[in-house]
Amino acid sequence: MIQFTGRRLLAKMVGNSSWLLLQVLALVAGAHGASILGLFTSLSPSHLVIQMSMARILAERGHNVTVVTTLKPPSLHKNITHILVPLEENDLQAFSVLVGGLTKKENSNSHLTMLRSVGQMSEAFSKMGSVMKHQKVRDLYEHPDNSFDLVIVGYFMNSFQLALAHKLKVPQVVALSNPPSLLGDVLGNPREVSYVPSMQLATEPGPMGFGKRVVNLLSSLGHRLFTFVLEQGNARTYREIYGDDPSLPSYGDLNKNISLVFFASHGISEGPIRPNVPAVIEVGGIQVKDRPDPLPRDIEEFLRDTPHGAILLSLGSNLKKEHLQPDTVRKMFNVVSKLKQKVVWKWDDLENTPGRSENILFLKWLPQDDILAHPNISLFITHAGKGGVTEAQYHGKPMLALPVFGDQPTNADAMQKQGFGLSQSILALEEASFLEGIQEVLGNPKYAQAVKSFSALYRDRPMSARETFVYWVEYVIRHRGAPHLQSPVVHMTYIAANNIDVYALLLVAIAAVIFISKLVFCFTLKKLKSALKKSQSNNNRKLSKKKR
Repeated sequence: MIQFTGRRLLAKMVGNSSWLLLQVLALVAGAHGASILGLFTSLSPSHLVIQMSMARILAERGHNVTVVTTLKPPSLHKNITHILVPLEENDLQAFSVLVGGLTKKENSNSHLTMLRSVGQMSEAFSKMGSVMKHQKVRDLYEHPDNSFDLVIVGYFMNSFQLALAHKLKVPQVVALSNPPSLLGDVLGNPREVSYVPSMQLATEPGPMGFGKRVVNLLSSLGHRLFTFVLEQGNARTYREIYGDDPSLPSYGDLNKNISLVFFASHGISEGPIRPNVPAVIEVGGIQVKDRPDPLPRDIEEFLRDTPHGAILLSLGSNLKKEHLQPDTVRKMFNVVSKLKQKVVWKWDDLENTPGRSENILFLKWLPQDDILAHPNISLFITHAGKGGVTEAQYHGKPMLALPVFGDQPTNADAMQKQGFGLSQSILALEEASFLEGIQEVLGNPKYAQAVKSFSALYRDRPMSARETFVYWVEYVIRHRGAPHLQSPVVHMTYIAANNIDVYALLLVAIAAVIFISKLVFCFTLKKLKSALKKSQSNNNRKLSKKKR
């Protein structure tokens, strides 16, 4: 009210025309922002949801945001310039085949499955190199009128794309839909395998016992081997795209231009507690809106009258109908179609649904975050992707997990150990056990109570994920990359960072001391023996003379 009164007084003072000019100038000044380029080329729609949320936040802040994607985003902010670089159909099919193959393998040994599939994954992700060769992407740095202040790279096994910021000669940050255990080492984040579980092991409270530490060490080594093989493929792709471009660093030096990494995690509440360098910025839950958007009319009407509550069933965006065994789908439908709860089921082929039932609404695409925020949703049946689990935790919804591949089994295991729900194998799914799991999570209040308690903890932060993200993006822009945030380890060799050369010098010094000591000892001993022998000889002569 005071502000409005002040504006009216100012308007009277300067006149209507001058006041209008001031308003226009204020609007222009407020709308002016940095030019930010988002390179979001992951083939996973769930990753794109998080990355496009970041782009939307920056656009709402007033920045000029351009994004490059290979998939069409389900929704797009009006102030975002979108560049679509679709992959060839055979490349998309290759990724689909890879996902389909992983769904047919038991996920209890997910780290072994990961190692077995490393060759396929390396080949699939190398296809992303065609994006960087596309003229639309090349125009970003070849066209003289293009100018950017920052590049945000959506990371998923595509390190060669870090070259774009070098071409544009601007700082860059990375967005990752995982915790720091996946990419923290490029920032110099310490690998504390004695108490920080690897990506393939579920987080548990308290210190790890001996057996768990052995498993964690082996899992960590396996993940490093997996990453090493993938990076060899990425290095080849990098050389194929850019050849001997003198303006670019070697592949191994690309990460030295990373100012910081945004991780979709929140270690304080999710765990594990771990040491993080300043360039690790955790923004878990950033895709969750401060206030849910209104639901589409069909969903809102479906969820309006639900005396027994409702269930959201979504196995993610990567998993398609053809990836699931028909018998598994039939069992799932037989169970949920007989429930008294209503079910919103994400299904990618509406022409061929698992069946028809009055209590089921099949949708090809759905606003998952907004649906989970609905008060009538009482259970989330999920594949346990990181994004979905985060949204359910934020909104306090218990879960029944049917993990498939990647980090999903780990997420499901951690969720179950925290008491937020149950996890079952989708490959061994039976109607009786599936129904029993649903009834247990719905009927036992301990799951809802546990996840609602966690929700309060998860939301309790000095700054929201959105505020944290905006602050650090603008911080990097203000300080032109903020090189002071980088750990010295980033610019050190593996040998120097691990003091191997120092240890080698110490070993050589110790060996030299031992060798010299041995020589001195042997020399002294030899002298002593010689002196003793000479003394004995003299004594013998004296005795011989006395006898004479």
